[in-house]
Amino acid sequence: MPSTDPPRERVPIDELRDLIRLGEPLPFRLLDASERLLLGAGQVVASERQFEQLHERGAWAERDRVQAARAAAAPEPPRVPTLFDRWEALVWDVDALLQRLAQGGAGGSDVVALAARTRTLLDRDPDVALFLAVRQDDRRFALYALTHAVHTATIVSLAARQLGWDATRVQSLACAALTMNAAVQRLQGQLAEQQDPPTLRQREAIAQHPAASAQLLRAAGVDDEHWLAAVEQHHEQPGGGGYPKGLVTPDETAQLLRLADMLMAKLTPRAHRAALEPRLAMRDVYLADPDKRLAAALVRVLGVHPPGSIVQLAGGEVGVVIRRAADGRGPWVRVLAGGAALREVDTAAPGQAIAQGAPMPAGVSRIYAEQVYGLIAADPD
Repeated sequence: MPSTDPPRERVPIDELRDLIRLGEPLPFRLLDASERLLLGAGQVVASERQFEQLHERGAWAERDRVQAARAAAAPEPPRVPTLFDRWEALVWDVDALLQRLAQGGAGGSDVVALAARTRTLLDRDPDVALFLAVRQDDRRFALYALTHAVHTATIVSLAARQLGWDATRVQSLACAALTMNAAVQRLQGQLAEQQDPPTLRQREAIAQHPAASAQLLRAAGVDDEHWLAAVEQHHEQPGGGGYPKGLVTPDETAQLLRLADMLMAKLTPRAHRAALEPRLAMRDVYLADPDKRLAAALVRVLGVHPPGSIVQLAGGEVGVVIRRAADGRGPWVRVLAGGAALREVDTAAPGQAIAQGAPMPAGVSRIYAEQVYGLIAADPD
């Protein structure tokens, strides 16, 4: 007999303009045509362009939640954009840029401009950038390629600075991180949410994507050899064994990108597995670097317990790291209990040391950056 369950009622995004106010928290979640999460309730649509991108992805909301939001709607004062809003907007701008690259409508200068915005946000507060990279609780698997590009660009930039690379080379590396998967960004989202192993066709696309992405960049007018080599070789391994060419001595810039790419892949949850605990992810990356120098730079940047790590203090309390150790203090931890973020603790203080990593505390399902850092105002664009 056919099911008697009522169909899941969808309200397309075009009918939600009265409830979606740019820069303000959404009162409901937005899903794509395949019911994959695009934005959770409380997140923001930052611009008209992002609204259009959501429309292109077939975004919709559940009717009962829309009705509840309309019933509760009331005029509110405008919300001041925060640093976290800027990071979210950057993710959607990466989406637009990669689509334009694939269609031949973007140039290398557009990527450089986006890398400069990434650098500005990173310099505003590096600990926040690391927190966002490590503490990825959202199940927005369809956007995996975009968030992965942004977070890889931030951690690889910090590591390159740690190594003393000049600003021009760091910029090339950040551009490479943003575009290394330009040819397979939609495929990455599919792979992040599927339970089954990649199909033969998917494996073929994966094997070809370094060269295909570099070709898109050359077609866009990119002639920066550090950038192109990093993209073409970011899956090559010293001694051979990588792909697509099995190079024995790949470019050093590409090797740092490979390790940062690997680290972010391990720190990011997928539909078929949870994120790896930061300490274990860094161990795996360290073992993957033959001479340890590049991996050591990544480890120094993140620290033993990077921002976003869940830890248990010597007294038994559980919290999330929000600041790395500096000037003889920290790491700083925000204690969590019953779904709330409580006081800040300097773990260098007597009796407050970090005892070990810990699972998410009871009663806490997700930790928002705003919850533990407060509303950090964004600098003007």
